[in-house]
Amino acid sequence: MSKYEEQLSYLQKPNEEEIPEDIQQLFDQHVEKQQEQNGFVNNLFKILPLNALQYKGFLEFKYSLFNEETTYLSLADKEMIGLVVSSTNNCSYCLTSHSDVLRGLTKNPGWVDQLTYNYRSAKLTEKQRALCDYAYRVTRYPNEITTKEVDLLREAGFNDHEILEAAHVAGFFNYTNRWVSTIGAVANPGHYGHNR
Repeated sequence: MSKYEEQLSYLQKPNEEEIPEDIQQLFDQHVEKQQEQNGFVNNLFKILPLNALQYKGFLEFKYSLFNEETTYLSLADKEMIGLVVSSTNNCSYCLTSHSDVLRGLTKNPGWVDQLTYNYRSAKLTEKQRALCDYAYRVTRYPNEITTKEVDLLREAGFNDHEILEAAHVAGFFNYTNRWVSTIGAVANPGHYGHNR
């Protein structure tokens, strides 16, 4: 039986016979890890093997932004940026999956819910507020960005390594919001109640 039986987007299901064996093994490792950690799999891992090499590149880029050993901002800060971007873009899939991840990181589901609905209603530190404001501005008004956005992050205590990473992460989530919404990806129902 194929690993890709479910119809989880507007696109055709991946054909396992078209995926190089070494790349399918990589995908299988990611799926097994998710199944072990969460008890279910993020549905994108069942959709995106349709274009296997592009999906491998996506995973490698994501890893470069979220590897705790080589990055500057905390995972919680990056997921917080992701929620603000996804909320601003009304990307329900990304809100569902990333709020799950942030609940797991913070062990504070009520706070994550507030952040997801409207970050302005959540209790935030000065640095968190600055990151959220930045994520909102670069998502909603990208054509109006000036040195002010960088200066505000510096004033809140971020160095330039962290600011560049915040820019990459906000850009990454805007990128994913757009194509995830475009393909009509269906979130795994497991995300809704997980880490609560």
